[in-house]
Amino acid sequence: MTRKTKRTIWWVLAVLLLAVIGYTVYYFTSINNVLEGLHKEGEASPFSHLEQVEAKVPEPPKWEGTELVSIVIMGVDGRGLTKGDIPRSDSMMVVTLDPLQKKIHLFSILRDTYTDIPEYRKDRINAAITHGPNTAMKAIGDLLGIPVQYYVYTDFQGFIKLVDSLGGVDFYVEKDMKYSSKADKHEYDIDLKKGQQHLDGDKALQYVRFRHDALSDFTRTERQRAFLKTVADKMKSTTTIMKLPSILEDVSEFVDTNLSTNDMWKLANIGYQSTMAGSEQIPPMSLLGEENVGGASVITVKDLDELHEYVQNVFKSPASTVNDGKVGPTTE
Repeated sequence: MTRKTKRTIWWVLAVLLLAVIGYTVYYFTSINNVLEGLHKEGEASPFSHLEQVEAKVPEPPKWEGTELVSIVIMGVDGRGLTKGDIPRSDSMMVVTLDPLQKKIHLFSILRDTYTDIPEYRKDRINAAITHGPNTAMKAIGDLLGIPVQYYVYTDFQGFIKLVDSLGGVDFYVEKDMKYSSKADKHEYDIDLKKGQQHLDGDKALQYVRFRHDALSDFTRTERQRAFLKTVADKMKSTTTIMKLPSILEDVSEFVDTNLSTNDMWKLANIGYQSTMAGSEQIPPMSLLGEENVGGASVITVKDLDELHEYVQNVFKSPASTVNDGKVGPTTE
């Protein structure tokens, strides 16, 4: 190899290295800028008018980085609301990460669960967010018997944008699903066919919202956990990671969270290295009761201490799922 050829090769390598460094800087700078925008402040926050109300409830516990960390994800239906209105949660999930064991546990909370709302009377758990995110985190943490450090709040449009930004998701729809509503002017009608298919954002929303069958919200929360796991798996793919800046940009408008940028990076790193250890319904069937309150049917917890023990047993199990409220080996 001639000296001139060697110089040419080194020049090409130097250019490639500079290009890689330049893209890396651009990539992480872009992500960082968008992450900072996920936490809304002042008038941009959907909870800005609740600051005095929120002051009654303690700030969520600080996460030190080594203990279990829990994030409640709240999806709401914001259609037809005026500025300042906060809808009840349409769905609530708690993602708990174990940074030492590299495990993820997913809990979906039945929205009609009747429980204590801090600083307020008892109500359905999905009403907690109307008093602000601190109240919701405290109510959900008290219900599960664990500290909840963070929240992520989004609406239907944010969910649709996320799935579309991922390029859709390949998913098996277990049965035909059909529902039509004149009250919604058919904007959110549901019409899905059984079978493996590619779901875009609109179709995915139809799937996770469907509850018009015999078990209503029970099977719906199962579907939501299964779908979220599929989304999480796709988020780990190399293709998706490369598109992360644009994905975050697409959903930023529709998301609010108390996660700092630094904590987002730490949690993303833990999540990428972790595996799903199990997904559970809260309350589990074995601890679920029903009552009539004010002429309406609500779900109750038969024994709150037993529920707290159940949650702790889930964390201790090497791999778990729910079978009528009993922890057993997972098939995932």
